[in-house]
Amino acid sequence: MDLRERIAEDMKAAMRAKDTARLEAIRMLRAAIQRREVDERITLDDGAVLAVIEKLVRQGQESIEQFEAAGRTDLLVKERASLAVFAAYRPTPLSPEELEALISAALTDTQASSIKDMGKVVARLKPQLQGRADMAWVSARIKERLT
Repeated sequence: MDLRERIAEDMKAAMRAKDTARLEAIRMLRAAIQRREVDERITLDDGAVLAVIEKLVRQGQESIEQFEAAGRTDLLVKERASLAVFAAYRPTPLSPEELEALISAALTDTQASSIKDMGKVVARLKPQLQGRADMAWVSARIKERLT
């Protein structure tokens, strides 16, 4: 069962259980997936669905920061609940040690020696790290090691 089918099944289960918070988060996720499919006129594979989930998680984290600053605990609770639902569809994150090992291997494989080679290294790592690591952190680490 691919990720899109799993999300559809979870939506049905949330409807049956009358779990409105979970249902609302899953509907938001399905709408984002469908919006991207319509915009790009494609059917998303699991990797692309994970990219949509990552985007929603980043937006949710930004919203949480803003809600905390504004003191909106009602919206804060709702957003955290949505992030918890999205987390169920993400693969297990890699540890910092595993990330460092993958970065080292990619640097060796691509024979990167300067910051000009950063694009090759990131391109090599991105498929392996999709949904499993913060790519901003990974990029910063690669940049640090190449300078």
